[in-house]
Amino acid sequence: MPDFAQQSGPDFGNDFGLDFNASHGPQLAPVKRVISYPDRHVRRTGSDYGFAFLQLLPQGQAWPRDPFSTLVLCIYGLADYWGFVDGRAADLLETESDPRATRELLPDWERNWGLPDPCIINPPTALAERRADLVAKMTLLGAQSRAYFYGVAEKLRYNIEITEFAPYMTGVSRCGDTRGQFNPGDPNHYHWTLGPPEIRFYWTIHVSAKKLTYFHCNSSQCGIDRLLRIDIADDLECLFNRWKPAHTKIVYDYSPMESLDFTLSFDTQYLTLGIM
Repeated sequence: MPDFAQQSGPDFGNDFGLDFNASHGPQLAPVKRVISYPDRHVRRTGSDYGFAFLQLLPQGQAWPRDPFSTLVLCIYGLADYWGFVDGRAADLLETESDPRATRELLPDWERNWGLPDPCIINPPTALAERRADLVAKMTLLGAQSRAYFYGVAEKLRYNIEITEFAPYMTGVSRCGDTRGQFNPGDPNHYHWTLGPPEIRFYWTIHVSAKKLTYFHCNSSQCGIDRLLRIDIADDLECLFNRWKPAHTKIVYDYSPMESLDFTLSFDTQYLTLGIM
């Protein structure tokens, strides 16, 4: 067996476990460990393209390689354009193809993923918030649990409580104080309720705060938008009605609005509610 460490010359066969430099034909050789590197795009500058173009030119006195000759300066000047094109292509491959870092193609990403969401009246305008909404839309799995809808409301900056209903069933339901068992957020609600069996398909969303829309410079319109508009959670209702189980119906409860006295013919609070 020859000493592979002492041999010279190209060793083309070692990657395949063969030694083609041995005098007695191919022999088994130690297999080299292949190190894999992550694939990444390689940017080429104008100088790289200029050097490659020069290698394609014929040899001879008519094709000088002097760095300051007219031929070389012309080739490098033309190659700068291809370096610019390569750089722009690299931007698309390395940056714009990633929704977490895109800038120029962000409107195209949003259009293809249905953003801004028609349920959101005032969508975000900052790049970081728009990217976050895009990634959230792309990775949205959806669910039908209470925790999922609580999370949606929290993202929209609403504080809600969910109440579900179950009809009283003989052999299943029981008498006694069952408040707070079925609806932890509603301690006054009993687990089972006397009523038609269809009540199991209804659930109530208690919105504990009104929706406040403030006047913002550079986005609101003078004479049209109010300094403060108090409204119902229409964006919350839109999203919940879209994502709720199809066989159910949601009843929205805005109990805090009962404090307004609507018996008066005029009240300044009506103006902020937009009902005058």
